[in-house]
Amino acid sequence: MEAYSEFAGVYDLFMDNVPYEAWRDYIVEILKSHNITDGIVLDLGCGTGKMTRLLAQAGYDMIGVDASEEMLAVAMEHKSLDSSILYLNQDMRAFELYGTVKAVISVCDSINYITKEEDLLAVFRLVNNYLDPGGIFLFDLNTLYKYREILGETTICENREEGSFIWENYYDEEEQINEYDMTFFIREEDGRYRRYKETHYQRGYSIETVQTLLEQAGLEFVACYKEQTTLPPEECDERIYMIARECTKHKGA
Repeated sequence: MEAYSEFAGVYDLFMDNVPYEAWRDYIVEILKSHNITDGIVLDLGCGTGKMTRLLAQAGYDMIGVDASEEMLAVAMEHKSLDSSILYLNQDMRAFELYGTVKAVISVCDSINYITKEEDLLAVFRLVNNYLDPGGIFLFDLNTLYKYREILGETTICENREEGSFIWENYYDEEEQINEYDMTFFIREEDGRYRRYKETHYQRGYSIETVQTLLEQAGLEFVACYKEQTTLPPEECDERIYMIARECTKHKGA
């Protein structure tokens, strides 16, 4: 959970291939299918606020929570695009809101950064606590298949005029922990390149484990889908979406 410090300033540069608009459209479609067409939505692990801003443009009143001050500083640079967004510098394992929300979303495998089951249960319990009666929790996950078969023991490199990066990946199948060392070389104004390095840790979870933890947290498991579909996931899927619902509060209480 200590990642995204030096990396924050160049995160959007190297994530420009992420289909945020398509993800936004998919999220809005799911929310609307559960009669959530407006109101307050929490973006948990919002990072630089790209999805937070897109959902605000779709008509939702957005709150963004992230543990990285540096990532939120980048988000705040875009505050003029939507001044109504509330950003909170909080760890998702212990976040606090001023009231309940209609929905909680979490994308870009933010949930995978929770590497202990007890911590993930704590996150789910907080989500349940802050959801309106019948509210929806929608989040994505990198799959065990992706960590084991796609990332594994690989090295990924990318070179651009503005900078380059080296991603060295290591996956511990027994612990289901994925570690990746990221080294960046970013071009400065004087033409020289500055070197940054960070190590990130994520954990892969089975669908069954996540479903059990959701139910232990008091949430109702609704569905698990292949990425950007409403179809059941398959063994070779690299990313899945999971949906849970608040089911214990009484309307009007």
